[in-house]
Amino acid sequence: MRKKGLFGILILGLIMLLVVGCGQEKTADKAEEAGKFTPGTYEGTSSGHGGEITAKVTVSKDTIEKIDISADNETGSIGDGAISQLTEEIINTQSLAVDAVSGASESSAGILEAVTLALEKAGADITALKDAANKLAVEEKKQEDITVDVVVVGSGGAGLSAAVEAKEAGKSVVVLEKMPIIGGNTNRATGGINAAETTIQEENGIKDSKQTFYDDTLKGGHDKNDPELLQTLVDNAPEAIYWLNDMGAGISRVTLSGGATNPRIHTPADGSPIGPVVVNVLSKKLEELDVDILLNTTAKKLIEKDGVVVGVEAVDKNDNPFTVNAKAVILATGGFGANSEMVEQYRPELKGFSTTNHAGATGSGIIMAQEVGADLMQIEEIQIHPTTDPETGYLFTEGLRGDGAILVNKEGKRFTDELLTRDVVSQNILKQTDKMAYLIVNQEMAEENASLAGYIKDGYATKGDDLASLAKEIGIDAATLESTLKTYTQAVKNGKDEEFGRDHLTQTLENGPYYAIPVTPGIHHTMGGLKIDTQTHVLNKEGKAISGLYAAGELTGGVHGGNRIGGNAVADIIVFGRIAGQTAAKELK
Repeated sequence: MRKKGLFGILILGLIMLLVVGCGQEKTADKAEEAGKFTPGTYEGTSSGHGGEITAKVTVSKDTIEKIDISADNETGSIGDGAISQLTEEIINTQSLAVDAVSGASESSAGILEAVTLALEKAGADITALKDAANKLAVEEKKQEDITVDVVVVGSGGAGLSAAVEAKEAGKSVVVLEKMPIIGGNTNRATGGINAAETTIQEENGIKDSKQTFYDDTLKGGHDKNDPELLQTLVDNAPEAIYWLNDMGAGISRVTLSGGATNPRIHTPADGSPIGPVVVNVLSKKLEELDVDILLNTTAKKLIEKDGVVVGVEAVDKNDNPFTVNAKAVILATGGFGANSEMVEQYRPELKGFSTTNHAGATGSGIIMAQEVGADLMQIEEIQIHPTTDPETGYLFTEGLRGDGAILVNKEGKRFTDELLTRDVVSQNILKQTDKMAYLIVNQEMAEENASLAGYIKDGYATKGDDLASLAKEIGIDAATLESTLKTYTQAVKNGKDEEFGRDHLTQTLENGPYYAIPVTPGIHHTMGGLKIDTQTHVLNKEGKAISGLYAAGELTGGVHGGNRIGGNAVADIIVFGRIAGQTAAKELK
């Protein structure tokens, strides 16, 4: 009996071990079957630069299959560039250990957060996904050599305009852009586009003339502007606006900017920044035309053969060299405002200034053209903009002052006619305590100007329900600020500014709430650059055109002279960008 009992116990133990073993195998099988994610589509929402970002992420058991991003309020090309590059990298590497897209840090952070929140809902191990050691290796793709009719270097407003015109003329076109997003400094253009004798001015009851536009710009440029280039700008500016509007830009509002006799700076209907609108409509047009834009692609050297420019040596995003063989090269790489060494080379007194420029504005196109004999014009003419953020260099549109904003110093006093040219207003600010001032605006202005509403939303402005509370918030004397505003309000009502002679008096600023935006001058625009003619041929030191080479936009000199009037840069890039594309296409052999 005892043997039988012992045998039974052994059998029972064996059965239990088998059961436990089977259970463990089943648990392991289930764990293996469960994978990294619970299959399905999940949604995450976060905040980006312009507003809400939503990510819809589809996963299988072990793979991130698809990511759809909705970010309607992100700045056009910036948001689009961040979306396409981040989602592609996340899917290719199956990882969240990806870098923010340069020039789109806020959009990048919002996109990554939204994707992360969606993957959390899918049951993902977020810590593992953020560990770079777990990233899948992606096979490096080398850009092959390219042969086209026209290569455009730079994807700001000038480059995109040139590409559209060349392609619509029936030529094959490729655009090279060294940054990870398109748009260059055009993305940062906040004001509008200047033009005179437009149908839009006429519809708004504004009397203006091309001659007055010419005279204002020549005066603002200290009579240094090239007369023929300036006349080309003035004559072609209206058509540039109509051309953009035909593509859906919606430019229909006209206001005043510093240095202008009459209201002529044309903006989108709600006063939104002009730059993103321009980049958006032009990039969509190029997409329709099936023109390739190669991002993260740096032009290194112009290829010259028998005195003719016949292409570009470049490197792709992995630093692999390749060649673009072309019958025409259009340089549209922008100025050098972000190249502190180059700025100091020509203007040593600007050492240490912040810049409103994007990181890619390094003067590379100017340097490449010099290597094939290009001449320079007014290279030392560098503009500082009076109203930039003291900490970041972010630019606040000149349209705020045109719409009625005033400037006060740290003592709460006005010190200048706010609508003088940029160089004069900048110098007047630099004479104030701590070389800074405050833009004073009110809620009424914010409701009429989308750019101002955006500055408030993004935290650049300090709010006060009345002037006393605003003064307390920014640390200036309340009685002085109240006295300043009282005097200004009366000047607006009287139609005459006895203190500083400001002619354009629109907003009384007598009702709150009020906002103060701290500002200081920052390096903004390089007026000098390559010497070109009215057909955008790049000229050598003998004044002759370098065959096959064209240039447009901020890397050229002569259009703006010694100081650029607000609103003329966008006119410049569209007018001369279009001419470059048209001329290059026409002259192809």
